Amino acid sequence: MLDSPLQQIVCCMGQPVAGNPTQFMMQRAFAAARLEWVYLTLEVAPVDLQDAVRGLRAMGFRGANFTIPHKVAVTQHLDELTETAALMGAVNCVYREEDRLIGENTDGKGFVQSLADVGGLSGKKVLLLGAGGAARAIAVEVGLAGAEQISVSNRTAEHGQMLVDLLNDKVPAQADLLPWQDKLKIPEQTDILINATPVGLLDADAELPLDLDTLETSTVVADVIINPPETWLLREAERRGCPTVNGLGMLVHQGIITFELWTGIKPDAVVMREAVEEFLEI
Repeated sequence: MLDSPLQQIVCCMGQPVAGNPTQFMMQRAFAAARLEWVYLTLEVAPVDLQDAVRGLRAMGFRGANFTIPHKVAVTQHLDELTETAALMGAVNCVYREEDRLIGENTDGKGFVQSLADVGGLSGKKVLLLGAGGAARAIAVEVGLAGAEQISVSNRTAEHGQMLVDLLNDKVPAQADLLPWQDKLKIPEQTDILINATPVGLLDADAELPLDLDTLETSTVVADVIINPPETWLLREAERRGCPTVNGLGMLVHQGIITFELWTGIKPDAVVMREAVEEFLEI
């Protein structure tokens, strides 16, 4: 941590969102830890990203979160990437070590920890929906956490195949592409179904083109969507008797990891969870 009497500042750079539960959660965590820190949400255009990172350096920010569309582009402006961030080629968290800015990706790590209460990932067969930035981070961490097989299904097959190739090259799990046409059937003996697409964000009734009659009751159904915390997919899975995991656990766990990287201390996880629930009014 910096030896300075001034408040330390961290920031979030990327697209504006309808409210920011991360900002609310982090500010509560700073207060609980008696840190006079400030978390800012800043919209930065892609053309201004390099200047924004220079400003982050010059003003002594302790770190930053990066959202779409900056997760890949920001990597070229940093001093170093962690091993997993380099593998993914994407960063959502930057922290400072002396004068160096280090890029990390906490999306997948937070998601993996959120699955701990439903049996973890060792030896499991996973169906991952999506191949974007969040899906990429989750797929890598799921593979490193011991999943046996990862089937990737994406509406654009080319993007899905790119993720499959990355997984087969870089992680122990075996990956394959499951074409997504019309209503996707869930393969038999799927242990975990993960929605890593943006479908459902701010719309609790948005439906995924899935044949849920092929969903087995033993399959854990997880959705990375945070708001709303109960998506159409989770409601339908619960109605069929499946265990479910919403995006709140992922948000809190990745927040815990990020907090430690920025401050060097462990946050109060209960405070962070309660802050998110208060923000979402649940």
